[in-house]
Amino acid sequence: MPEAPTIDGANTTWLLVSTALVLLMTPGLALFYGGLNRAKGVLNMMMMSFSAIGLISILWWFYGFSVAFGADVNGFWGDPGAYLGTKTFLAETDLWGATAENPSGIGVPLYVFMAFQMVFAVITVALISGAIADRAKFAGWLLFAFGWATLVYFPVAHWVWGGGIIGGDIHALDFAGGTAVHINAGAAALAVVLVLGKRLGWPREGMKPHNIPLVALGAGLLWFGWFGFNAGSELTVDSVAGLAFINTQLATAAAVLGWIAVEWVKDRKPTMVGASSGAVAGLVAITPACGFIAPWASVLLGIVAGVVCALAVSLKYKLGYDDSLDVVGVHFVGGWIGSLWLGLFATNSVNAAITDVVGASDGLFYGGGATQLGRQALAGLIVTAWSFGIAWVLAFVIEKTIGFRVKAEAEVEGIDIAEHAESSYDLSPAGGGTGGAFAMAGIGTPGGGATSGAKPEAEPAEPVSEKVAG
Repeated sequence: MPEAPTIDGANTTWLLVSTALVLLMTPGLALFYGGLNRAKGVLNMMMMSFSAIGLISILWWFYGFSVAFGADVNGFWGDPGAYLGTKTFLAETDLWGATAENPSGIGVPLYVFMAFQMVFAVITVALISGAIADRAKFAGWLLFAFGWATLVYFPVAHWVWGGGIIGGDIHALDFAGGTAVHINAGAAALAVVLVLGKRLGWPREGMKPHNIPLVALGAGLLWFGWFGFNAGSELTVDSVAGLAFINTQLATAAAVLGWIAVEWVKDRKPTMVGASSGAVAGLVAITPACGFIAPWASVLLGIVAGVVCALAVSLKYKLGYDDSLDVVGVHFVGGWIGSLWLGLFATNSVNAAITDVVGASDGLFYGGGATQLGRQALAGLIVTAWSFGIAWVLAFVIEKTIGFRVKAEAEVEGIDIAEHAESSYDLSPAGGGTGGAFAMAGIGTPGGGATSGAKPEAEPAEPVSEKVAG
């Protein structure tokens, strides 16, 4: 006779900690994207990430979790009413994965698993925003985020992890989100970019990051939180969680080296932005593979991801699409690399769940032939086509109705002021004046003095431009 339902304290604690780590990744993403952006648009960029936390959390609680993890209806979505937000799940039997034979499941309360998957949904939507920096209306972004999460992310999560067509029928592997998160978000980013068009002046004008320390800080927070993203996806405290943890570190470290090696060869100068971007590329690539490959294959994966993504970010100049902060070059390309890597290096020797749970096969280099590689490619193509198509339609409809792109004047003067009535940096002196902080420091004034060349008090001071950098 099965024992009474019991909460596993270790598993529950680890998943709660992992949830907090993954939630921290979205503010980290806001800092990373904000630093890469121009000064006049940093707040709008960060607002898109923070608004995703608010909007997607509520949608996930109300119906998103049901669509993703409710009992499979037809291979494409789960039962929408299974975990509807109007219901409460606090009984001792409300443990995730509980069955009649195993009433404890993995010993984790349903709400803990719901919260863990909630923060995945949040950051997946937020990732898209980096592609459309400086030119998207905030209202248009919120409407897009609502539609895309509902029509794309929630169903795709079901396809991959909830018993749907990708995990249940195709038997493709995705440990923590290479397909469901990164390929998914990257395909959507490309679609929205094509609808909104290029930023004014791109690529003729230089649009460099305005705050590189902010970029490094954001990358560091992402790296830190990603251990919850990957190792937490094992859901239990065991050796596979440890494998996912060490693989995440190794691949990311190797990707940093791969990216800066490309910079060294191409430009003779490795950069902090490059190292930060390399770290993110490595994190992206290892995400689908971290619990399914050996550590040596993770190092090789990191090097390949760092090199290929460093080269891929230049594709936008050759193909003419303005992906502002390289969501396509890093997340879409990195997600594909990590997903296909499983078709080469996945092995039951490190995780028996590959065959026992998912019904997948060893990779090509472990004697499994090309079967798993084909499955991984098919899964990526399905998600790419669905996400790109729905995102394009959503963006097009929003643009033709309420408008998705800001007016040219707002883009030139600064989207932060136009959309939020805020400025990220106040460089005017506390007591007023005519030159702001630069004039006080003697920069840009005749003779180098702070007051040299100042106009008589009778003359009106010229307005100080909101454009500080970039």
